[in-house]
Amino acid sequence: MEEKYPFLLERIQSILIDSILIIACMILISDVLSNFKNVPDWLRAVLLILIFLYEPIMTTFGGTIGNNIKRIQVRKNSNETQSINFFQAIIRYFFKLLLGWLSFITIFSSNKKRAVHDIISGTVMIKNQTKS
Repeated sequence: MEEKYPFLLERIQSILIDSILIIACMILISDVLSNFKNVPDWLRAVLLILIFLYEPIMTTFGGTIGNNIKRIQVRKNSNETQSINFFQAIIRYFFKLLLGWLSFITIFSSNKKRAVHDIISGTVMIKNQTKS
């Protein structure tokens, strides 16, 4: 029987993929904006906020690009068939950033391999169960 919950390595690989994509977007946006004179500060702020909110927005719709590549999804712990709401995604992301790698300590003692940020936000990571 295939494991239902992703291992730490799968989650780290997903984070690495997303980090590379975010850095690439930041470089691309910076490069594009440098070609224009007098780019409004509000536009820079909006782009920065959108980059910062990438993970919460994407997890609200099932998962980030890294999650999709690794075939894992963020779901409600109370009902693993339901996507999380934006409020849960923000809480999850805040504690994930605040605690950093320490958040993953509980993965080894949790039967659902939930990290601290998952426990606090009421979420769980699951493997996509569709056949390939």
